[in-house]
Amino acid sequence: MSDVASPPAPAKPPRTGAQLILAASRTAPETAGVYRMLSETGEPLYVGKAKNLKKRVLQYAQGRAHSQRLQHMVSLTRAMEFVTTATETEALLLESNLIKHLKPRFNVVLRDDKSFAELMIRRDHAVPQIKKHRGAHATEGDYFGPFASTWAVNRTLNTLQKAFLIRSCSDSVLETRTRPCMLHQIKRCSAPCTGLVDPETYASYVEEAAQFLRGKSREVIDRLSREMAAAADQLDFERAARLRDRVRALAAIDMEQSVNPETVAEADVFALHAEGGHACVQVFFFRAGQNWGNWAYFPRVDASDADADILTAFIGQFYENKPIPRLILCSHLPAEHVLLADALALKRGRKVAIEHPRRGEKCELVRRASTNAREALGRRLSENAGQARLLEAVAEAFKLDARPERIEVYDNSHVSGTNAVGALIVAGPDGFQKSQYRKFNIRDAELTPGDDYGMMREVLRRRFGRLVKEEEEAALSGAGAGSSSGPPRPDLVLIDGGQGQLAAATAVMTELGVHDIRVVGIAKGPDRDAGLERFFLSGAPPFMLEPRTPLLYYLQRLRDEAHRFAIGSHRVRRTMDMKRNPLDEIDGVGPRRKQALLHAFGSAKGVGRASAADLAKVEGVNAALAERIYGWFRRT
Repeated sequence: MSDVASPPAPAKPPRTGAQLILAASRTAPETAGVYRMLSETGEPLYVGKAKNLKKRVLQYAQGRAHSQRLQHMVSLTRAMEFVTTATETEALLLESNLIKHLKPRFNVVLRDDKSFAELMIRRDHAVPQIKKHRGAHATEGDYFGPFASTWAVNRTLNTLQKAFLIRSCSDSVLETRTRPCMLHQIKRCSAPCTGLVDPETYASYVEEAAQFLRGKSREVIDRLSREMAAAADQLDFERAARLRDRVRALAAIDMEQSVNPETVAEADVFALHAEGGHACVQVFFFRAGQNWGNWAYFPRVDASDADADILTAFIGQFYENKPIPRLILCSHLPAEHVLLADALALKRGRKVAIEHPRRGEKCELVRRASTNAREALGRRLSENAGQARLLEAVAEAFKLDARPERIEVYDNSHVSGTNAVGALIVAGPDGFQKSQYRKFNIRDAELTPGDDYGMMREVLRRRFGRLVKEEEEAALSGAGAGSSSGPPRPDLVLIDGGQGQLAAATAVMTELGVHDIRVVGIAKGPDRDAGLERFFLSGAPPFMLEPRTPLLYYLQRLRDEAHRFAIGSHRVRRTMDMKRNPLDEIDGVGPRRKQALLHAFGSAKGVGRASAADLAKVEGVNAALAERIYGWFRRT
């Protein structure tokens, strides 16, 4: 009797949602850490932290008291990932970092992140310099900030120049001057470049400025006042007058107590106002007892998110790349505020206090910020309603299937083909998305100078060639479009130009196999008059919109913003080319030799006129290098 093979057992359907989470909880570590929920395409749905990962994940599988939003998130989950940390405090820091960079769909996400200006007193030079600074703290020095407005940082910088006479010039200017500059003449610099102030006195100016920025303005004013009185008693009226001017400059700032707190030297104030699934967090910065400005943020939230949870998530992400003060005042006490304070203290290296004041001056600061948050959210909701209507009109005018969420606008700028730059700006439901703007330095050496069509082809080929490549890689890896590292696919592309520009753009899109993105050309009227624009679409005759309509004004704004950004990028590139020193291109001439040559001959033109023998007399320049420099300036 022959054996009969039994039919294969039916394959078990893959676990999804709560089943998958339950299975993952069995192997989840029972330690502190961070978990990630991923969709079928690998898109991060949610990032969370826990003191005990196993217990926290099990709660999702059990579905106890979950809101409809969380139930939907669980149903979409197809994979989970875990990262363990030594403490829950470290888990909170890691969670904030991942949320900010991954922007998961179901988390509270800080949008429109902004880097603020700071003041820096450099400590890597014998003559410290004070200057405005943005970005990483790569240079050795003292950093003070943030300043939320250009006005605030410029006002403080002007005050420091008047009161402490610290240089703001660059190192190259400092080292090449032979007589004091205009800043010394108007009593805003002590002229260390020409030795008019001795190093010890200049160092004392620097320390006084640092004390002022640390909030010790009253001590500095009192000390300068005593020195002024002593100078007057000694009949040194010239020095007394200089000290009087410095005291006046500091007192002018110190007396502005109508907007500056008397009892808060250093603090950030966070005020939240949430309404109908939208939120605004107004942040005020107080440093050195002064108001250094404020900024309104509109994080992505859900209507079911509690105010305390929104503030916790927001503050954790906010301080990912910003200096942390000693005191944080909040309109609502953040969830797990003790843990959050410990995490920020770990990051700062010093104690941080988080408070929800109920009375006194601190309460008044929070109340003022709350009023600003409420008013800012009201304006935002009103603007968004109008923006939504405009985007619906765009969809109707250009025959789109739905309201565009991402509009990309392209333009070129050059002068007779030189320093050619292509520009991309992005707009959507939240207005212009300036963090998404991009410039493209035109690279094709074979392009005829001034070939606008060729420049547009290069820009679009680089932009959408990268998009196609990333989408193909994501498809092969099974990750899906949500995991792409580049900018997302637009719903509409606007080209500054007429039929010719549209044909060039369409040819590139066809070449790359991108057929589902609508491309529209915008051409000005016969005399380049605004209001007479003609619009070009493939397969349709050109048309005009009704004059003086909100839709036409909106499209003009998009086109003009792209033009502004293109011209600005071109001017920056042209200015850099004009400032480039010929000595930078000579092999073997580094910063020190370049400086020595400029000291010896005054300018690059003077170096070019010098003989090889004269060049060899410069310190650091041997005979071989002198011949190389001499030959470089006389090449044919």
